[in-house]
Amino acid sequence: MTDVTNSSAADLSTALQAGELSSVEVTRAYLDRIAADDDTIGAYLHVDADAALKAAEDIDAARAKGAELGPLAGVPLALKDVVVTEGVPTTSGSKILEGWRPPYDATLAARLKAAGTVLLGKTNMDEFAMGSSTENSAYKVTRNPWDTDRIPGGSSGGSSAAVAAGLAPWAIGTDTGGSIRQPAAVTGLVGHKPTYGSVSRYGLIAFSSSLDQAGPMTRTVLDAALLHEAIAGHDPLDSTSIDSPVPVLAECARRGAEGDLSGLKVGVVTELGGDGHSEGYDPGVLARVAEAVALLESMGAEVRQVSCPAFDLALPAYYLIAPSEASSNLARFDGVRFGLRVGEDGSRDLDEVMALTREQGFGPEVKRRIILGTYALSSGYYEAYYGQAQKVRTLITRDFTTAWDEVDVLVSPTSPTVAWNIGDRVDDPVAMYAADLCTLPASLAGVPAISVPCGLSDGLPVGFQIMAPALADDRCYRVAAALEAAQDAARGHVLLAGIAPKENSPS
Repeated sequence: MTDVTNSSAADLSTALQAGELSSVEVTRAYLDRIAADDDTIGAYLHVDADAALKAAEDIDAARAKGAELGPLAGVPLALKDVVVTEGVPTTSGSKILEGWRPPYDATLAARLKAAGTVLLGKTNMDEFAMGSSTENSAYKVTRNPWDTDRIPGGSSGGSSAAVAAGLAPWAIGTDTGGSIRQPAAVTGLVGHKPTYGSVSRYGLIAFSSSLDQAGPMTRTVLDAALLHEAIAGHDPLDSTSIDSPVPVLAECARRGAEGDLSGLKVGVVTELGGDGHSEGYDPGVLARVAEAVALLESMGAEVRQVSCPAFDLALPAYYLIAPSEASSNLARFDGVRFGLRVGEDGSRDLDEVMALTREQGFGPEVKRRIILGTYALSSGYYEAYYGQAQKVRTLITRDFTTAWDEVDVLVSPTSPTVAWNIGDRVDDPVAMYAADLCTLPASLAGVPAISVPCGLSDGLPVGFQIMAPALADDRCYRVAAALEAAQDAARGHVLLAGIAPKENSPS
């Protein structure tokens, strides 16, 4: 293995188990890469090299003593800074939590620690996961490794940039309305939003409690499946956690890579860039998606157009539901119990301290959404706004249910466009929100969805989204792995003009 930081996590795992590499060697290679490149990329908010190397040494020592270790043991990892991590600064990209070191681990952080992964650091993000470009971070702007003048997506842009730049083999992101899938799409990664409730939310700093889900961001479908398996499963600490067995995903990905999709029914969503619905979509994005659909058909899938009329209402419904829940969740940041406290000099009462703390601690996008959500929940407006949005959510769920009677999966672009230039949309919230046009329906319905690369448009990555029924995450991985394998086979042939040769990846 000549270049550790260009290897898949699965390959690193194999080499570690075979004794071809030590965890210290792998971890040091990534730390060196971070030291060399992250000043340019800005993927990390916190890196503790000493702690990472100590964890790697402990794994190597346990392996040397013959301890039974899982497949992830010794493989480094990056965590989005919304994941509470004991003793490690956790800010959710906000000044209001600057310097906070939690006294406990989120369930998924605890599971990854128990699996033996080595934490490289915490990645940058839009403040409280509110954004599609990682320009809303209170600390820095993260850049897309494919073109550092462009955004890496959001809100999990630090995680996407870290993996795409070779600063981590894989990472955890969170997805409320598309914050795993959209950054994965614009940085050429695989990103999966699990079925709502199948990965514990305990210890995730809440944005929208009925939508938030953590999931993997990786270079390959198999890597995503392996990481997903490690964090999935019922958690009694999370009241929304589904009590069902951990899904078998890695094996589904391996079977999918064999390329046989005979009998699979694929629905192309008309309302998401399908026939006659191309306004707002880059022509190059639609061309790459059409090529990916043709590849699925060449592997035996039956393809048809499927109309889901309520999907057209997902954007306004989401931007009432999510801010309404955020306005409630963010009320806990009061300058009293933890985090930033402003104006405590004895001359101000508690209400003034809270107001000053929130004024200085929250950024403009967070304030915008709190105001929007509070208004939507206010007396006299609740039913007209939040209540109506929840009815639309039901209609979207019904559209999915109807579609599953006809097809096994639904597909669409992940993002209507490729990555845009930093600064292009910061003064236009509606244009920024439109980046989530394709990802919102699956979030509102709680169904699983994966983004897998499907080529380039104007030299920048395009993502292909695959959606499946609730708890059918394995179906997403099967189809994504088949497409990934078919595209790998096509490289070097004049089959897909938009597929990037592997040597053209940014890292």
